[in-house]
Amino acid sequence: MKIKKGFTLIEILIVIAIIGILSIITLVSTKRAITRARFSRGAAEIRALAIAVELYAADNEDYPPDVNRGLPNGLEQYITSNPSWPDSPFPNGEYDWDNWNPNSLAYNPKEQVYQISIRFCPLNEPQNCSFPNEPWAENFDYYSSVYYCIEGPCRAHSSKPMDHPSCCIGGSCPATAVKCTP
Repeated sequence: MKIKKGFTLIEILIVIAIIGILSIITLVSTKRAITRARFSRGAAEIRALAIAVELYAADNEDYPPDVNRGLPNGLEQYITSNPSWPDSPFPNGEYDWDNWNPNSLAYNPKEQVYQISIRFCPLNEPQNCSFPNEPWAENFDYYSSVYYCIEGPCRAHSSKPMDHPSCCIGGSCPATAVKCTP
């Protein structure tokens, strides 16, 4: 009797199925790791920006003026670790310095706000938003943001109430703020 050496079709299909399952598991894990890495980088950079803003305020006896997406002029001398700022780690994301006076806030409490935000939509392009695939970003819209609250009743956007979908990653977060974690 002659013994054949090789694999049966069933054995090959089982090996292919196992490889496929392992590939899917690896892909899902890698995607999750990338999201966590982006979040961690964003949190570290936003904290560094907060320190830069505080140093700016100490030298100039006031916080920098508000900018509509991006970072204020003069802040770059306090930022030394990343020449790519104001690029956010998130696709289509942008850092934004918010210095809102009480008159610019649409909802109470109307008190001075100083915060650094990560916005997930290019300015005036709500169709090009790119939100993190995270539970805390589930209801995000054009006005939503992840922010670091330096002072005041921080929020997603000056035109929105404090309970508008957003996420606070540090500083003096309002008691009602959602804390985001990767």
